[in-house]
Amino acid sequence: MDIYRLIPGSTRLLVSIPHAGTFVPPAIASRMTGAARALPDTDWHVDRLYDFLVDMGATVIVATHSRYVADLNRPPDDAALYPGLSGSGLCPVETFDGQPVWRARQAPSAREIAERVATYWQPYHERLRAELDQLLARHGSAVLWDAHSIRSHVPRLFAGDLPVLNLGTNDGRACDEDLAARLLGYALGIPGCTAVLDGRFKGGYITRAYGDPAGGINAVQLELAQRSYMDETSREYLPAAARRIRPSLRALLEIAVEG
Repeated sequence: MDIYRLIPGSTRLLVSIPHAGTFVPPAIASRMTGAARALPDTDWHVDRLYDFLVDMGATVIVATHSRYVADLNRPPDDAALYPGLSGSGLCPVETFDGQPVWRARQAPSAREIAERVATYWQPYHERLRAELDQLLARHGSAVLWDAHSIRSHVPRLFAGDLPVLNLGTNDGRACDEDLAARLLGYALGIPGCTAVLDGRFKGGYITRAYGDPAGGINAVQLELAQRSYMDETSREYLPAAARRIRPSLRALLEIAVEG
């Protein structure tokens, strides 16, 4: 199976969806616990939720493999994104709820992790970099939107319920501050939504590595609370709920592209 799906676009917008993949190669799946094989930390249905991107002329790159194979939003050296806080690694050993991903003595070795970086992580990032370079050459600037979702309540990662819209710009280093402020202002005005900028989620490796406002790339991560479009228990996509949030997602992207 291909590592990613790419949909070419015509505008300066590139949307990355690194955690919606659910494929696990059988040789890897056989070493995982039952809890992990259910893939609880997947960004369920995010590619479906954002399927209006084609109409917007966005370039879209969507990972096909589970983050348990290799997490594309973590540094290749597995350095902690949030030192001192709970999180997950490049090849996670625990689920967000603290359950083991691997059966006893089946966790990947350092050598296997390096092989997974070469096989799964590197191709995604090479394509991401190439697409950004093409957008810069074609348009003079680019917008990188890293689209994620997560359960609203994960005590191991954060206290209480997560706001619906969690915008991350690496504390202003990945995106122009005025643009980030406009995005937050719009998000705070959405009826029934809560929003925060650079709260618990400030953007992962993708936002931090590629965001370069001075170099013409504004990068934003949106961590969306899954209650806004799906049933978090059954993992069922809820079309009526999705129809309510999708116009706001599109509006945020339009603000980002307008700059």
